[in-house]
Amino acid sequence: MLITFRLGTGCSSCPGNLFVLLRDGNLPDIVASRSLHEFLVNLHEKYGPVVSFWFGRRLVVSIGSIDLLKQHINPNRISNPFEAILKSFLRYQPSLNGDTGESHLRRKLYENGVTKSLQSNLALIQKLSEELLAKWLSLPEAQHVPLCQHMLGFAMKSVTQTAMGSSFEDDREVIRFRRHHDAIWSEIGKGFLDGSLDKNTTRKKLYEDALKEMESTLRKAIKERQGRSFNRHVFIDTLLQGSLSDQQILEDTMIFSLAGCTITANLCTWAVYFLATSEDVQQNLYKEVDHVLGKGPITHEKIEQLRYCRQVLCETVRTAKLTPIAAQLQELEGRVDQHTIPKETLVLYALGVMLQDSSSWLSPYKFDPERFNEESAMKNLSLLGFSGSQECPELRFAYMVATVLLSVLVRKLYLHPVKGQVMETKYELVTTPKEEAWITVSKRS
Repeated sequence: MLITFRLGTGCSSCPGNLFVLLRDGNLPDIVASRSLHEFLVNLHEKYGPVVSFWFGRRLVVSIGSIDLLKQHINPNRISNPFEAILKSFLRYQPSLNGDTGESHLRRKLYENGVTKSLQSNLALIQKLSEELLAKWLSLPEAQHVPLCQHMLGFAMKSVTQTAMGSSFEDDREVIRFRRHHDAIWSEIGKGFLDGSLDKNTTRKKLYEDALKEMESTLRKAIKERQGRSFNRHVFIDTLLQGSLSDQQILEDTMIFSLAGCTITANLCTWAVYFLATSEDVQQNLYKEVDHVLGKGPITHEKIEQLRYCRQVLCETVRTAKLTPIAAQLQELEGRVDQHTIPKETLVLYALGVMLQDSSSWLSPYKFDPERFNEESAMKNLSLLGFSGSQECPELRFAYMVATVLLSVLVRKLYLHPVKGQVMETKYELVTTPKEEAWITVSKRS
């Protein structure tokens, strides 16, 4: 039987406090912990690998062990865990009790859209990477580079042009997109997770207005691509070729645009930061890039040969706990270990807990790409959705973009840390530096 922990504060014998407890559940505890991830870390440390709590009035189960995750993930393979939690926050209709075959086909169409857009836009991603390289080469060597700011701008350009086409070559369109994206994502990252959005009418209106503006932008991009042919294939083109409703195309474009930008930006940010603070790793990556690419162009075939670069990115995902939380909706009653999970329960995967579990990872707090020489390490990452068949499409996109960017940067630059910088982490749906991350660069001779 599932053991439910109600950790909300307040005296249950007092009617007023009981009302707060029933309405808010464990939201005050999440706020006190500073993030849902840190709340889950504490909960799993105290109660074990399977726990439950109340998110408002909704029962939520959290799994914090790779071994127990295996028991739950097998019958729930069809959906994308990151998509499930994001759809919930955007208040899009989940596919609960829907046609399993239709959900599978839609999922495959989404994945194919990511694959085809990457294949068609490799030259574009390299061009954007080289533009960033030129910007950094033009800086004085001692100048601090605002890593988060530059990586988000780079990711925005990569995702918007790859997802929606050439209209986003106009910087004004990208700036407009970024304004709405930031307003939506800041509330997804915090307002929904601590319950504060619904309690602040001003913030809620700003969020809802930004969401409407974003949906309007996406509808315009979809309409521009409909029934027309272009030189470059983008994500929307694949969706338009499927048997999807206008609303489904809009939702899938929204999910990819929001998640793709944030995951890509932060994978690139953390990867460059870890390389700057790990001189040996940076040098090993340079040697591989120089050996595989030489002075030639970056191709899909050569990217497949950059195995150490993939290890660097996998270890970046693990060390940074890039997406610390994922979710699945329990369609039917199920069991994990000794625990029954009721039908229609939201099941969280506490990925941030599992990514630094000492029973699964040797020296879990050390940045060490060599660990992914071991098949067991890659298998663990695959089970968590960060590689292989369980890999979320947005992360697959981010891996490719980050591989191209790192290849371009390390061929020409040394990356250096800023002395005395202390990096604090902010855990939301995607893990980010709490403040701007700074590096310096110098030219390779």
